[in-house]
Amino acid sequence: MSDVRILASGFKFPEGPAVLPDGSVVLTEIAGNQVSRIAPDGSVSVLSATGGGPNGLALGPDGALYCCNNGGGMYRPGHFMAEGPAADYAGGSIQRIDPRTGAVRTLYTACNGHRLSAPNDIVFDQQGGFWFTDLGKRYARTRDHGGLYYALPDGSKIVEVAYPILSANGVGLSPDERTVYVADTEPARLWAFDITGPGAVRKHDFPSPHGGRLVAGLPGYQRFDSLAVTAAGNICVATLVTGCITVIAPDGRVLAQVAMPDSHPTNICFGGKDLRTAYISLSETGRIGVLEWDEPGLRLNFAG
Repeated sequence: MSDVRILASGFKFPEGPAVLPDGSVVLTEIAGNQVSRIAPDGSVSVLSATGGGPNGLALGPDGALYCCNNGGGMYRPGHFMAEGPAADYAGGSIQRIDPRTGAVRTLYTACNGHRLSAPNDIVFDQQGGFWFTDLGKRYARTRDHGGLYYALPDGSKIVEVAYPILSANGVGLSPDERTVYVADTEPARLWAFDITGPGAVRKHDFPSPHGGRLVAGLPGYQRFDSLAVTAAGNICVATLVTGCITVIAPDGRVLAQVAMPDSHPTNICFGGKDLRTAYISLSETGRIGVLEWDEPGLRLNFAG
């Protein structure tokens, strides 16, 4: 087991940790319908009551937080994972959150006339736009397809980049921003799309089901969640069921699987002066863990 220190606990399905310039950590609580903040002194407070099911978070060029909201889920007592959409589910959205006041503004609820289902993860590029995934919503006997999207933070443009993807979850950019990576949850596959411009990619033909190229997949019953990229370009994918962070090289080699004290580590982000402090959401047990990583993370655009 890796040397993980628990930073804070008591969260309702935490995801999407992001480190603010003042050293505090913000995170989403999917089952708690809110965004919370862990101050540098360890105190926890509610930053924003977003409603729905807030998931991925990222700081944008204007200093605001941008949130992927999956629209909310239904939770049975004693079960930490949603078993379908909430009773008031009306679709997913992309939200802008003022980090000072917690005020929420909805930017996008649809693309090309199609409702967003369950936006999941988000990353900004150098141009100030953002790539985000839609996981798709699970129902009793059916599920929506997922996909990869690109949008501008002023609410003026949203583009469907790749569709359908079975269960598009984590998203991240390579250090040179020539590649966007997407983790596909259910088959535990890591896909790559070669970027040709903001919101544009080069599609690959058969056997790709959506135009991406397969980087790596894992054997056995494992599931992929969110991801973060290191400064060297390795992709750190939160891996469910086996409870680890899987480190994958750009050429597809699995370099390591770092064990976590939770069956559902869902997100990883990097902070600290040297970006070697990893913050990991431990969603089954409702905690945020911290450990020193063996290489620095990639500095995110607009993250301070």
